[in-house]
Amino acid sequence: MTAKERFYVTTPIYYPSDNLHIGHAYTTTVADSLARWHRFAGRDVYFVTGSDEHGQKIQRAAEAKGVTPKEYVDVIVASFKELWAKLNVEYDDFIRTTDERHHRAVQAVFQKIYAKGDIYKSAYEGWYCTPCETFWLENRLVEGNCPDCGRPVELVQEESYFFRLSKYADRLLQYIEEHPEFIQPETRRNEMVNFIKSGLEDLCVSRTTFNWGIPVPMAEGHVIYVWFDALTNYLTALGYPEPNEKLEKWWPADLHLVGKEIMRFHTIVWPIMLMALDLPLPKTVFGHGWLLFDSEKMSKSKGNTVDPDEIVAEYGADTARLFMLFAAPPERDLEWSAEGVAGCWRFLQRVWRLVYQYVQEAGDRRENLPEGVAAVTNVESLSSEAQEMRRAAHSALKKVTEDIEVRVSLNTAIAAIMECVNTLYALKDEVLAQPGGAKVAGEAIDILVIMLAPFAPHIADELWHEIGHSGSVHKVEWPKHDPKAIVVDEVEIAVQVNGKVRDRLTVAVDIAEEEAVSLALAS
Repeated sequence: MTAKERFYVTTPIYYPSDNLHIGHAYTTTVADSLARWHRFAGRDVYFVTGSDEHGQKIQRAAEAKGVTPKEYVDVIVASFKELWAKLNVEYDDFIRTTDERHHRAVQAVFQKIYAKGDIYKSAYEGWYCTPCETFWLENRLVEGNCPDCGRPVELVQEESYFFRLSKYADRLLQYIEEHPEFIQPETRRNEMVNFIKSGLEDLCVSRTTFNWGIPVPMAEGHVIYVWFDALTNYLTALGYPEPNEKLEKWWPADLHLVGKEIMRFHTIVWPIMLMALDLPLPKTVFGHGWLLFDSEKMSKSKGNTVDPDEIVAEYGADTARLFMLFAAPPERDLEWSAEGVAGCWRFLQRVWRLVYQYVQEAGDRRENLPEGVAAVTNVESLSSEAQEMRRAAHSALKKVTEDIEVRVSLNTAIAAIMECVNTLYALKDEVLAQPGGAKVAGEAIDILVIMLAPFAPHIADELWHEIGHSGSVHKVEWPKHDPKAIVVDEVEIAVQVNGKVRDRLTVAVDIAEEEAVSLALAS
């Protein structure tokens, strides 16, 4: 039996200084939609998220409330999990950095890199942003403030352990050059390359001015720097440091999905940690844009956030998901729009009406439906309207598949679904009135609901049952488009083997060479 392809996708682990806002929900919704699609495609999927619970900021927040740091984060982490459940996010593991398994992994990473000589003790004097948990050289500050969040920084002086980032700078640059897919999109890759070329300083990876963190194994009074701690979670989820089948199967990760503001940690610090551990690097780190409110990045400190609980309560989880995925390409910033949310709600209502009207019109012609798509046979005898309906469904299916798998362009995939809905609405009455029309409409409706399922999982499952299918839509196989259904202008090509014509195929005039070869081989 051939092993299934696998897909390991992660979000950042979120900082529980307060409840999450819609910007955090965006990252996790994108990851969940990709995980769902890869499951549809028949792959083994491992989807990991979690919470980053250590650091000076958490310790100070807990002290201000008169509770322990663990008591403080326990309450907020519970709200994280409640939100993911409301948004129909189905992760496979949730890593808390306060978990014992994570402590073991982080200390093992620290010890291995230290034993290799890539961590050393020295004295640190420099600037530190507590909200971002980030060290800065003075020449990188912007008007004396943190260049990431704009808030004041503190001068820190303490004995620390340092990680030799500078030792690996040239090796990392070479890797990025040889693996352009490692950092996506290209604009983020260029930013990171320029940052590395400007000179990497060794990274301070321990603190002594607070104690809420994972202890440095060989140095009492030191706790491990929160980013060194947090990044290790991607290995914790696989049972590191013990050798095991899970680690062997799933590492390296296929996709780390992160906000663009933390690309530096994921594409410089993290890969150098892995190089020092002699582990392969993730295949891709994708830095998505921010969610903006009145053209500014959403931020708890600015008070310009949108509560996802309120959106879900008013419009439902599927509407919230659809808006976040549709409103902008993942590499760009997304402006929050109440009108856009309402528009996505109206679209889902339109899809519901379309399916309901089909069910009412088709009646008992929907009996004995298969588990997956009820495919059309005898396509040669179809009317022009029925052919146009099939063309709309299969063209959308082809585009949605390519947009997700090849381009990670979820917004254009959803746009293709919307166009498909418009065509099905325009043709449904005429097609359903024709002999065999219910089968054509049924196939198109089945394809529509499956295409919608990764993005709006709840309504898709409801509609699947409304159509008359048994089981969950999320358990069916992702359909393949019928190349013949999307042909508009056709030509006949001969299939030759050893100079002799063995078959003739009718294909679109603009068919790609690769697709023509594939059809010929299958004929």
